[in-house]
Amino acid sequence: MFNKLFGDKKKSKNSQEQIETITLKIKGMTCDHCATSIEKKVSTLNGIIKEKVSHSEGNGDFRFDASKTSREAIIDTINAMGSYQVQGEADANSYFEEHKSTISSKNEESGQLFDLIIIGGGSAAFAAAIQAEELGLSTLMVNAGLPIGGTCVNVGCVPSKYLIRAAESIHKASFSPFEGITPKKPDWDYKKIIQQKKTLVGELQKKKYLDIIGGLSNVKVVEGWAKFIDEKSIRVGNETYAGLKFILATGVTTNIPDYEGLKEVDYLTHVSIFDLEELPESLIVLGAGYIALEIAQAYNRFGTKVQIVHRSDRILRTQQQDVTNELHKHLADDGIDIQLNNTIRKVYKSDDKIMVEAIHNGQLKTFEATHILVATGTKPNTDGIGLEDIGIELESKGHIMVDARLETSLPNIYAAGDCTNSPAFVYTAAYEGKIAIQNAFSGKMIDTNYSGLPWVIFTDPQVAGAGMDEKEAEEAGIPFETSVVPLSEVPRSQASLDTRGFIKLIRNPETDKLLGVRIVAPEGGELAMQASLAIKYGISVEDLANSFHPYLTLSEGIKLAAITFHKDIAELSCCAS
Repeated sequence: MFNKLFGDKKKSKNSQEQIETITLKIKGMTCDHCATSIEKKVSTLNGIIKEKVSHSEGNGDFRFDASKTSREAIIDTINAMGSYQVQGEADANSYFEEHKSTISSKNEESGQLFDLIIIGGGSAAFAAAIQAEELGLSTLMVNAGLPIGGTCVNVGCVPSKYLIRAAESIHKASFSPFEGITPKKPDWDYKKIIQQKKTLVGELQKKKYLDIIGGLSNVKVVEGWAKFIDEKSIRVGNETYAGLKFILATGVTTNIPDYEGLKEVDYLTHVSIFDLEELPESLIVLGAGYIALEIAQAYNRFGTKVQIVHRSDRILRTQQQDVTNELHKHLADDGIDIQLNNTIRKVYKSDDKIMVEAIHNGQLKTFEATHILVATGTKPNTDGIGLEDIGIELESKGHIMVDARLETSLPNIYAAGDCTNSPAFVYTAAYEGKIAIQNAFSGKMIDTNYSGLPWVIFTDPQVAGAGMDEKEAEEAGIPFETSVVPLSEVPRSQASLDTRGFIKLIRNPETDKLLGVRIVAPEGGELAMQASLAIKYGISVEDLANSFHPYLTLSEGIKLAAITFHKDIAELSCCAS
């Protein structure tokens, strides 16, 4: 299951190959360019699989096929460059000899040494493990908290979107804008809906996580909380493990505010609410971010009386006011009671109700419900694992600081996913997990790139976007102008008798390049990728306006918004440009 790190030997699937890894101490490097020069020189040897040299560490990691080249050949190649001198091999024995107080010889004998240790078991961790397997690295994955698979499959994306769609099917059957159609609210069994959710989660967890990890021959999984002993070893329970490189992928949890009495009531979070088999009669939702809004609307459509109690003056504060105002209107029309500008004083239980006292415009106000959901943001899972002790730099809220290559303040430790200061999406986490491994072991030096990153909030109407909004463009010093097309001008929406929302394009008028898009629309998330690709590949707004878009598709709204920079679309016929 593992290779001895720093100097391993492993028979590959091709029995003619013998894969080895060594770490060499190299003297004479003065800058990163020196490290790159050594990498390029060694890479010319036949049989070299990967090379990674660090000027700051004074080390070079080399993986090679010993049937084609040798340690001596690598050392001779470096020494022959003239400016550098290999001082010796930094093998596992020397490292553990220096750390006998924390790592016993028993660990070495029992296979507790790994090329890579991943702390976490979610999307970023799995992407890292799969990439490590492709490179033939001995890998340890340490998971705690949520089951294997992490937030997305267990308590996040999968169960929430399942319940959102289930609630939406009830809503669509109950209302129709078409004359001649008499809608009828369907019967439903909430307990069966939850039980089916559990089945779906279990099936996907097995298929996409447990079966996959079981098929990775070089990956060992350990359940338990990890804590760093030093920068190259951790303790899990009573066991100690050491690694050449680490990936921190610990994710986030709900941030529980310090409201008086909150911890004394049985509050819910997104982790626990999806397992309730009895529908809440009424629900107070604390918070108005995307998690709060998605859950509030879904449970409102199931029949729960929902109140959003929020401290700010508007919902979804990360977005511009035109977006939040539009969404607020439609959520309120759905029947959700949205209470803003509330400073919460205390939470307490009264008989069978949960009470929330708040100050609203200087007046005391009390809200009550049978259940309360805390959705006031998240915090990274970086406490209690010893990061501060080994010098890992954290942001003020506890997120791990990483550079564009996902390296932390320690060169052998990388981080990926929601626990970092990078965008918090399941697909960016997977992207980062793969890149972190490539940078740590393959010497590719890949920078993360989030330009044109698409995202979706799964309310109805959905809120979606890609790239910059007006505020971000202004802060970046980029000239911008906007074009907004209400869905009342989009033929697909007109024919569907559902014109909720708008499409907004932000462009640089000097270059005609698309800077960003913001969308409020039913199924508006399906437009985000078109805008993302236009931003990433520099497609001009004029090109978007002149491209073919199928008539009576929502995507035609992008074309109409592009045209609107120069023409009044109200004066155009159908399909005209």
